[in-house]
Amino acid sequence: MKIMIAYDHSRNARIAIDWVKRMFGELKPSITLISVIEDPQSATSAADDFFQQQYQDQKSGTEQAAQQLSAAGFTTSILIAEGDARKLILRATQERAPDMLVIARHSYKSDGNFITRRLDALVQEFDHMTFGSVSAFLARRVQCPLLIVPTHEEDLAE
Repeated sequence: MKIMIAYDHSRNARIAIDWVKRMFGELKPSITLISVIEDPQSATSAADDFFQQQYQDQKSGTEQAAQQLSAAGFTTSILIAEGDARKLILRATQERAPDMLVIARHSYKSDGNFITRRLDALVQEFDHMTFGSVSAFLARRVQCPLLIVPTHEEDLAE
């Protein structure tokens, strides 16, 4: 079994890896971590420096995650790309043909009061309608099964 995990070294991406280990650990699937770094598209040297730092941090975090998976007995590979995460992850699934793509759902942390929850919901809906999220884009286009892992604390309770 081949599983591809969209990985950006965030809390959510680490949660996705934990889910894969729990759900498929006994099968010891081959895992590809795809990490996409988006270029800020700015001509300033400050933006270049920021991009290079982000690139190195994300690459290092992805390598650490791959080492941890390998130590747990998984055959692991890394795919690092620069550009639009939606398009590059889609292309990787087309080229690598995994049995499943795993991506963590993006989460917005609210303070829990009614007004903040409503505003967060409106922002999320507007963001989805205008730009689309990575998971929504992939859910419409990817040709392999897609597992979108919940990342809110209430979703993680077992």
